[in-house]
Amino acid sequence: MPDLAWMAWTWQTGLFFAAVASLLLVMTVLAIYRPETERVGVLRIPTTRGDRLFISLLGAAFIHLAWLGFVGPDLWWASGLSLLFAAVVFRYV
Repeated sequence: MPDLAWMAWTWQTGLFFAAVASLLLVMTVLAIYRPETERVGVLRIPTTRGDRLFISLLGAAFIHLAWLGFVGPDLWWASGLSLLFAAVVFRYV
């Protein structure tokens, strides 16, 4: 893995941003090959895949911050909870 010390990043931080970049790439390819249509879910507003990805990432940030505040620095369970939250958002929102 390249040296990320110039930005004081850890390998976990680099992996996170690589995952976000990969998600954006996948969403772009999906938009090209399978054009998206808006749908109305439980929020009663029309959303696209990109909207649901944004809601999932924002929710994951809040889940992790709350986990840090209430539980502590062991974030593996928060990450699992965030993945479950993302699955629910993509299915029902």
